[in-house]
Amino acid sequence: MSGPTPVAARPKRATNVTVRGDLLAAAREAGINLSATLERALEEELAALKRRQWRLGHAEAIEAYNEYVGRHAPAFQGARTF
Repeated sequence: MSGPTPVAARPKRATNVTVRGDLLAAAREAGINLSATLERALEEELAALKRRQWRLGHAEAIEAYNEYVGRHAPAFQGARTF
């Protein structure tokens, strides 16, 4: 069984983006790799979107679980040993 494809082996595609001039100049002056920075930002944004969508899709189950714990947790309060 093989694991995920290493980042370096994934194909890349050229694209055009529009960036504020002052940000572009500052990034170039600082030696920031724009492609790597954009990839990280997109990965983070997509992960955050996936988490939000999961929470929305499971909101009913989460609410039901929270209600259950709210009703039944007091009975177990004295059982903790830590």
